[in-house]
Amino acid sequence: MNEITRKWSVRRVMYGLLILAALIIIAAAVYLNSLLPIITGYAAKNLCSAVFVQQRDQEEVESTDLNFSFISLTSNSIDMEEKSVTSRFLWGKSKAIFRDRFGATLVRGVDIDELKSVYFPSGVEPGYSGDNIPWPMGEIVTDTLAGIDREKLGTITENLITENAYGGNAFAFIVMSNGIPVAESYKPQFTAETPFLSWSMAKSVTNAMVGVMNMERGLDIESDNLLPDWDGERRSQITINNLLQMQSGLGWNEDYGNRSDVTVMLHCEEDFARFAYTKDLAYEPGTHWYYSSGTANIVSWILREEFDNDNKYYAFPHTDLFYRIGITDAVFEPDASGTLVGSSYLYMTARDYARFALLYLQDGLFAGERVLPEGWVEYSVSATQASAGEYGSLFWLNRGDKVPSAPADMFMCIGHDGQRIFMIPSLDLAVVILGYSPDNSMDFNRLLKDIIATLPTG
Repeated sequence: MNEITRKWSVRRVMYGLLILAALIIIAAAVYLNSLLPIITGYAAKNLCSAVFVQQRDQEEVESTDLNFSFISLTSNSIDMEEKSVTSRFLWGKSKAIFRDRFGATLVRGVDIDELKSVYFPSGVEPGYSGDNIPWPMGEIVTDTLAGIDREKLGTITENLITENAYGGNAFAFIVMSNGIPVAESYKPQFTAETPFLSWSMAKSVTNAMVGVMNMERGLDIESDNLLPDWDGERRSQITINNLLQMQSGLGWNEDYGNRSDVTVMLHCEEDFARFAYTKDLAYEPGTHWYYSSGTANIVSWILREEFDNDNKYYAFPHTDLFYRIGITDAVFEPDASGTLVGSSYLYMTARDYARFALLYLQDGLFAGERVLPEGWVEYSVSATQASAGEYGSLFWLNRGDKVPSAPADMFMCIGHDGQRIFMIPSLDLAVVILGYSPDNSMDFNRLLKDIIATLPTG
């Protein structure tokens, strides 16, 4: 090989490497660009809810809830007059707007004026104040229980809330035995009046809404042909029951660590339900179980279609469920299309989550009134065909030994970043834990073992 040929070969290699490097940079930029709405959308939505729904300080939220991955690099500005949050990262930008009783909504596919033109219906009020009413409808708790080791329970509470000895970062904690709160504690920046984000615990509330509709309006969970978009397709075989049990067969990726179906739905889309129900079938309906936040939002859309106007739909969870079990100030946030985000975005107090647990521990009865149909709780906590004992109908189960220290009859509401409601019928016990405990950082198994050990034996 002469010198000219050798130099030309070297140049070709160099040109090839430069082209490869350019292609890698372009591909990385394209992928990063696809992540920007997720990064900025997550920051804008969650900060907007935290500031305007929870009344938290921006710096405190940014140093805890938003202090991870690229989210921690966003620049966030709050417009107190407009009640909005704008988040920026690199060339990306997202905006969320707060509306009274609707909470925060990402501005996607609609403009702010269009969102602001939709109001929560007037006159939707509980008609009572819980301040002067005994628990569980009200806030007056009279402790008449005996046999619980109060000293040990106090130590557990101190270790969890103050010392973070169980890992994670618990903001609020309630233990309810025989229907009565016997332990309750909060981090200093929170109180009993603070509404906390449910994340996926909202799915179990969506289950309750379907139960109420079944009892009051005869909604048949075995009905199919649910959507016009599915007419004449195999998807028309999907039933409400399939959706509640997460066995719809619709393709779905629930990975929160990157650009996936769930992160795109929550942060990039205007209509969450439509994004989910336009997915193709990956399996025959009813044959495979896999976790899908999209199915809960399809259920919420189906409920919306049961009403002849949206005012009735927005009032429904409050008048027909929340107010009947002592929950007076819940905020159920909709997406930009107006459908309540049944998968993720509900704000209630720690005591409200305990009330919800009590409804299911009492077989759908509350303060002597039937709220859920007979047999609904049994249905909800019966294992789905393909979940190996881990899942019922928008409730997690312990039959798959998810929490070894707890009895097999325990069922659970599980939300992102460590939100938990544990319900154990055999012990008449419920435990509520709310906070910021990502990546399984809290030892729930040890915590429940210690709590159970405080109960009277025999």
